Amino acid sequence: MRRVRFELNGQTVEHEVVPRLLLSDFLRDVLGFTGTHVGCEQGACGACTILLNGEAVRSCLMFAVQVDGATIRTIEGVSPDGTSLHPIQQAFHENYGLQCGFCTPGFVMSTCALLAENPAPTESEIRSHLSGNLCRCAGYESIVQSVRQAAWELAGGNCAGKADGDDE
Repeated sequence: MRRVRFELNGQTVEHEVVPRLLLSDFLRDVLGFTGTHVGCEQGACGACTILLNGEAVRSCLMFAVQVDGATIRTIEGVSPDGTSLHPIQQAFHENYGLQCGFCTPGFVMSTCALLAENPAPTESEIRSHLSGNLCRCAGYESIVQSVRQAAWELAGGNCAGKADGDDE
């Protein structure tokens, strides 16, 4: 067993983990953050995407011990107050950017990372950035429209946990 300490959605977490425990399994099965979905378990579908130190990563490709000292944001940490929708989530809702919903947390987290890095992406940049996320329902047009609306709504805001005005 190995002790890890990290920040998860603004809260400090300290826990003993088995060194080979996948981060996705740790988040879901140990900590109860089931919004991080596990689809392919090979990093190909993007359903398990989280933000690690502000970067979109596949949690099924990482071990829990690798996040020691890191900052993690999951889909559960996107809402500003835990009850209302973040503008990205609202845009997905309004534009029918979700159908069965299985892929949605991964798309939202990838969108958070994209808009934190590039607040006004072109359609081509959106499609390129989200190319690692798969939607089994093939709702890509609605997803791209959702991201475009979210970018407009946020107008430079961020979802990656950085304070307004940070240069990073």
